[in-house]
This record gives sequence, structure tokens and C-alpha cells, in this order.
Amino acid sequence: MDMTPSPVPSRTQYVLEAVKHAILTGRLRPGQPLVETELAAQFGVSKTPVREALKTLAGRGLVVMSEYKGATVRTVDTAMAQAVYDVRLLLEPEALRRTVTTRADLAGASAALERSDAAADPAGRSLANRDFHRALYLPCGNPLLTGILDELRDQAALVSAVAWQAVPSWEREAREHREILARALDGDADGAAEALRDHIASFVRRAFPEAAGEGPVAGAGSRAAEAAT
Repeated sequence: MDMTPSPVPSRTQYVLEAVKHAILTGRLRPGQPLVETELAAQFGVSKTPVREALKTLAGRGLVVMSEYKGATVRTVDTAMAQAVYDVRLLLEPEALRRTVTTRADLAGASAALERSDAAADPAGRSLANRDFHRALYLPCGNPLLTGILDELRDQAALVSAVAWQAVPSWEREAREHREILARALDGDADGAAEALRDHIASFVRRAFPEAAGEGPVAGAGSRAAEAAT
């Protein structure tokens, strides 16, 4: 039996993960100030690991650093949604097509769907949603492709969290997830990729219609913008 103790995360990593989780589950809202002294007191650390964690989160697109205003949670707008989802539409369906073609194990995606169905709150569903999508593209066989999509995960989750507050669509998206996974498990690579492409595109149309090149539909884009501020 391996008795090697698990590594203890650094203070910076601890703060980073805690702040990121709070952002992606909506406890820290877009535009909310992130005051170093307050966070340091909350986590029982000095300001240095807090500052380093916020810099890293800024690099990942979740935090905005200003010389005059300090750090704030990134605000989601139509331009951001369009940029993130354009890349997802280009890359994620192709990654899934390759995953299915190689008959990779999709047990992780099935487990994520079960966690989402059993989640007691939006935070749990949001985290399970991120895990579901990653489980689809991770086995595609191209580390560069998965790396690019991994870099987008947090920003995509932030967009989703804001949009879901304004335009709740959990049940519809759960149905779409099950359809995507069913096609993938049947070995239908092209069908699974097309279902995933439709899933991503329809989410943007509902929550950020301006990003999809359409006019506002029932105020969805406006409500998402209001939820982000």
C-alpha cells in the first residue's frame, strides 16, 4: 500500500480554488469587488497569496485587475459570450467526434449527468455541467485541442452561470445532454457532434441572442446582462 501522504496545496492554490468556486457557483457575482484584505482575513492568509491567486484568475478570464479599482469579478456581456462560444462551436463538436470515433470510455460523462440530476442546487448542477462537457472532449486524443478547451472551461462556466440566473433552462439542457450522450454511446460520431453543436448554439440563442446574430428574443439578452451586473 502506498503510504505517501497527499501533497498539501499551497496557500495561493487554496485561495485560487476557493475564489474560483465562489465565482462559478454565483456566490461572487460579476462586477463584485475582490478586496485583498477581506479575502486574506476570510482565508486566514496574508495578502500575498491572495494577490497571486487573483492574478492567476485574471489570466484565466474570471477576474479583472485595474490599477485604480483593484480586482473585480469579470462582468459577462454579449461580446464575451460570443468570443467564448464561437471557439466552443468550432472545436468542441470536433473533439467529441474524435472521442466517439476512437470508442473512448464515456463513463465520466454518464456520471456527470447523474450528479446533475441529483444536484440540490444550481451550484451543483453548474459544476456537473462543466464535468459533463469535459468528459466528452477529454479523450479526443489531441492534447493541444483539449488544452484549448480546458482554458475556456472557466469562462464558459461563468457565462452559463450568469445566463441561467436570467433564463433558467436546466431541464431542456439535461434532455439535450442525454441525447448527445446516447448518440455518442451508440457510436454515432457525426450525430453526436451535430447534437452537441446544436446544444451549444441553442444556448447562446436563448441567453445571448445578440451574440447569435439575432435581435433580442423575449428580453433574454437583456435579462442575462442584468444578471451580470
